[in-house]
Amino acid sequence: MESFKKYVAEFIGTCVLVLFACGVAGQICDGTISGLIGTALAFGLVIVAMAYSIGNVSGCHINPAVSIAMLASGKIGLKDFCGYIIAQFAGGIAGAALLNLIVKDTNKLGMNALYNGDALVSFVIEVILTFVFVIAILGVTSRESNGNVAGLVIGGALVLVHLLGISFTGTSVNPARSFGPALIGGNLNGIWVFLLAPLVGGILAAIVYKFLDSKKA
Repeated sequence: MESFKKYVAEFIGTCVLVLFACGVAGQICDGTISGLIGTALAFGLVIVAMAYSIGNVSGCHINPAVSIAMLASGKIGLKDFCGYIIAQFAGGIAGAALLNLIVKDTNKLGMNALYNGDALVSFVIEVILTFVFVIAILGVTSRESNGNVAGLVIGGALVLVHLLGISFTGTSVNPARSFGPALIGGNLNGIWVFLLAPLVGGILAAIVYKFLDSKKA
């Protein structure tokens, strides 16, 4: 039952992320500075809200890249990892479906896109962005004393990577966030980049943080 509650929390959190943050992106991210900042803040604020609501239940990963980093770090087991991934993708699809029901426009679902149609460059960008985001999560959650500020730090880190990444790929750093809108919007072009690159970035962050946090000389 406890595991099921974690999966429900991850479903809800990812659904809220896509519905609200991708919803804002679809409505106001028009290439202007105000649209960029507003979208970045929306993603960060959703993470803050979810971190302090479901964080005590599931850890508020709501992102397969975070979950795979936690698996690589030994902080969750394979069973929970699989449960989290299923819940996150289901939540992303549900959030996109709800958003589409509201806006009735598949062009306003906050979908990601390849930078200048270049899959390789987009892949590298997403790996870098995810690496920065996930290593911030691993660092702030590695000490219990950081518990009170962890949600703010993680939300701030997500704002940061969006401020840079929106102009390139729209910023994914989250396979579930990308897959839901792409599926509901009927545009899976280049989706493999946004599924795979964040996972690579998450694994790299786990490896590097483990090295940096090693107590051995």
